Amino acid sequence: MESKIKKDGGITLGFIIIGLLFLLVLSIILAITYGPVSIDYRDVAKILYYRIFNINTFEAVEILETPKTEIIWNIRFPRVLMGTVVGAGLALCGVVIQSVVKNPLANPYILGVSSGASLGATSAILLGAFSLFGHYGVAVGAFTGAIIISIFVFTIAFSGTGRGNTIKLLLAGMAINAMCSAFTSFIIYTAEDAEGIRSVTFWSMGGLTSASWNLLPIPLVTVILGTIFFLTQFRILNALLVGQESATTLGVDVVKMRKIYLILSALMTGVVVSASGTIGFVGLIIPHCVRMVVGSDHRKVVPISILCGSIFLIWCDVAARMVLGDVELPIGVITGIIGGPFFIYMMLTKSYGFGGD
Repeated sequence: MESKIKKDGGITLGFIIIGLLFLLVLSIILAITYGPVSIDYRDVAKILYYRIFNINTFEAVEILETPKTEIIWNIRFPRVLMGTVVGAGLALCGVVIQSVVKNPLANPYILGVSSGASLGATSAILLGAFSLFGHYGVAVGAFTGAIIISIFVFTIAFSGTGRGNTIKLLLAGMAINAMCSAFTSFIIYTAEDAEGIRSVTFWSMGGLTSASWNLLPIPLVTVILGTIFFLTQFRILNALLVGQESATTLGVDVVKMRKIYLILSALMTGVVVSASGTIGFVGLIIPHCVRMVVGSDHRKVVPISILCGSIFLIWCDVAARMVLGDVELPIGVITGIIGGPFFIYMMLTKSYGFGGD
């Protein structure tokens, strides 16, 4: 009987993942059609097919020589793929961190990643730091700031006994976030570069305008490796969500695994944030939405959250590009408008409990 239940659960999970993969591919194709220049989805599908598989028929060559190919392949496709990667990475880190700290309000930024990245990016834009990296200066500055501040938070949280605890981690993250925000505000307040201040403001609310083929590989490889690793960790994540004592009883080295998961989450978030800026609510609400539907088993929560995070951010980016016509909104504005009310509704729903509580 138990094996039959497991088998049925596996079949159901398989159907859900196949359905979400189909929806993700469809979302990628449709998202590319939206923009100042409207492009038919059939043209998008043909151009992507011809370029990806290097088709050299007469029809393929004729279509690939049109201006649409440049717009689709070099501008919109890398941007949509970056949205796919960023959404997946933030949702995955949200799942992991919420399980590790066993806090429903935890998100990928509690480790100081966002504030450190903002400070690094602001220093790069307004102070010229990391200018030796040229076009990649802002991304390098954001990643460097994110990692340095994350290490600082870890050092504080695990000082003393070396064991650390979730409350200490959360408080350390809040304190360091406040300090970094103060330094960032000071740099902005004393700067005289109006265009730079505008760039910092836009970056701090998230956006995919800088997405390109050159910037995509590092976030893509990082999120793929993180996904592969955490897909194999669902049993330990389930144990951690139950509680430290129960996890220890099940043979989990809680302190060791907590450190590993938090460090990997910080690295992944740092890479993602360096490419897209700070995009809120994705890592907070997507895991909760998934748990509302499929429960708290991380065998289901991890893969479904990754796919849902990608789809969600793709369409948030479309909204950011289209809502005001020629003026593009930061994605963080869209995710906040959608995520805030939805999260409030979710908290008011009595049928939902975090981790089965």
